[in-house]
Amino acid sequence: MEEKKISLFSLFISFASIGVVTFGGGYAMLPFLERELCETKKWINNEELLDYYALGQCTPGIIAINIATYIGYKKRGMKGSIASSIGIIFPSVVIIILISSLFINFQNNEYVISAISGIKVVVCALITHSILKLVKKSIVDKSTFFLFLIALISLFIFNINIFLLIVLAIISGLVIQQLKRVYKNDK
Repeated sequence: MEEKKISLFSLFISFASIGVVTFGGGYAMLPFLERELCETKKWINNEELLDYYALGQCTPGIIAINIATYIGYKKRGMKGSIASSIGIIFPSVVIIILISSLFINFQNNEYVISAISGIKVVVCALITHSILKLVKKSIVDKSTFFLFLIALISLFIFNINIFLLIVLAIISGLVIQQLKRVYKNDK
């Protein structure tokens, strides 16, 4: 069965609707991406989203734009990637222009300060929610749990460079999968 061709406008609108409600960056947007792209539109499944999310983390640039670019490209090629990327950033550009023009006049207002404090707390909750979902879907066996622990220790105790950690994780993932294949074939 051939997949229905998604319009560039649909890609733009879907990613704009994600961009307009996403506060707190890439981690906080995962629930919105999941709801819009996996549950509502059914353009991708959860596993694909996590793959794109991981890829978006490992490539230079903003996670939201990276993910929009990957999914747009998958659905409609280069034009789809452009439509999705513009869609995800369009609301932010408009909102930032509006806020920056007003914020200078109200930055010391107690209500504005309180509102920003409230937003920060909710963003922390969104990030925590996303992290817990990622953990549940990413740590699937002893080897991924062990790799997770090593990465956590490397970050928090040894303060290892993130780029180096990602490269080591890629190598470790490849080695672990190869060892699993060899072990499985030996049985």
